[in-house]
Amino acid sequence: QCTNGHLMCAGCFIHLLADARLKEEQATCPNCRCEISKSLCCRNLAVEKAVSELPSECGFCLRQFPRSLLERHQKEECQDRVTQCKYKRIGCPWHGPFHELTVHEAACAHPTKTGNELMEILDEMDQSHRKEMQLYNSIFSLLSFEKIGYTEVQFRPYRTDDFITRLYYETPRFTVLNQTWVLKARVNDSERNPNLSCKRTLSFQLLLKSKVTAPLECSFLLLKGPYDDVKISPVIYHFVFTNESNETDYVPLPIVDSVECNKLLAAKNINLRLFLFQIQK
Repeated sequence: QCTNGHLMCAGCFIHLLADARLKEEQATCPNCRCEISKSLCCRNLAVEKAVSELPSECGFCLRQFPRSLLERHQKEECQDRVTQCKYKRIGCPWHGPFHELTVHEAACAHPTKTGNELMEILDEMDQSHRKEMQLYNSIFSLLSFEKIGYTEVQFRPYRTDDFITRLYYETPRFTVLNQTWVLKARVNDSERNPNLSCKRTLSFQLLLKSKVTAPLECSFLLLKGPYDDVKISPVIYHFVFTNESNETDYVPLPIVDSVECNKLLAAKNINLRLFLFQIQK
């Protein structure tokens, strides 16, 4: 709640702070226009408890339940909750209401398929698993390199000098692998009015600030920093740095969705961890 007691949910609060950051304005309460921030607002535990007892509609059976019981009902008790066939591990794609599960499983054709038919289905299912394993195997391989380094980086918000200023982020200079680097980031690839978009993304580039005597081939990835809860999927990027080509293209920061992006934008600074791996020939 704001200092005058007006209430908002956590999602709307984060969205307001993110919008204010994009527009270079002080975030204000939608009701009374007083200033709001993470330090000026506080939780109202009495209202949270009261809200938990209010009825809410189940998304499957449309019946009303207290909010405190709704999650358990939807996961374990609702007869209309969406469930999967127990033969999904051998390729059955069926999704349906729980009360139809027994009838479906009794008539499911997958248990009677031949080995050759199942092998084709399992090969398709294994493709996504192989890609995931390939990513983690690549990370394990990079961790065995002779020259690796990591550091915590702090992206700080700045504005461009354009007539209509745009938000961007930049880190202070830091040293990894005996070289000086800087990271920059931008919102929605610097589109004109990202505050008007519900879909929000961040992209970043790595810049080499020191001079090198030979091409410097590196792999790098950004992960969440210590004590942070932002959801970032690991993605490995690769670049050869020279004195003439000393900055990467902007590449996506692999945040899972716009909600996570708003959490980062709402924060005063963005704290992440950078890993750098030097590839030696």
